[in-house]
Amino acid sequence: MMHYILLFVEFFKVGLFAIGGGLATLPFLYQLGDKYGWYNAQMVADMLAVSESTPGPIGVNMATYTGFTSGGVLGGILTTIGLVAPSVIIVYIVYGFLKKFRDSFVVNSLFNGIRPAVTGLIGAVWLGLLSHEVFKEGISLADSLNFKAILLFIALFALVKKTDKHPLFYIAIAAVVGVVFGF
Repeated sequence: MMHYILLFVEFFKVGLFAIGGGLATLPFLYQLGDKYGWYNAQMVADMLAVSESTPGPIGVNMATYTGFTSGGVLGGILTTIGLVAPSVIIVYIVYGFLKKFRDSFVVNSLFNGIRPAVTGLIGAVWLGLLSHEVFKEGISLADSLNFKAILLFIALFALVKKTDKHPLFYIAIAAVVGVVFGF
């Protein structure tokens, strides 16, 4: 029973800081994995890839996966509710607050201050994922560069800048390239 409570509480805490969406929760998810051993960094990267290619928020998918692998169906349900509950509560409170103070300088300034922090969190995760996928661990820096991953990143980055396709298009291209070139 304590394990289920721990799952709920830890994902409730992650949900409290989910401002900006699932990517903003990734630093917290990495810390949870390190702290409890429910999953490792590679599993987070894999889950991020799966979450990006399936419907549903990243954090919810990760919470459900962690809860299920750690505590079965009940664990999956509790972690999902734990992650979503703070957002539901906060949105309800914020809605009432914003309705009264819609044109408030303080409220607008508050949200303008939060945006750079969320952007920084997402940027830190992006750099972490990039370094994890581009560099191989346990060998010298000169030998650690994953040139296939670097070239794929550059090609997809350029493609994204030149085209306006659905993200699934780019994921599909990356998957095909991964199979063809044996990533």
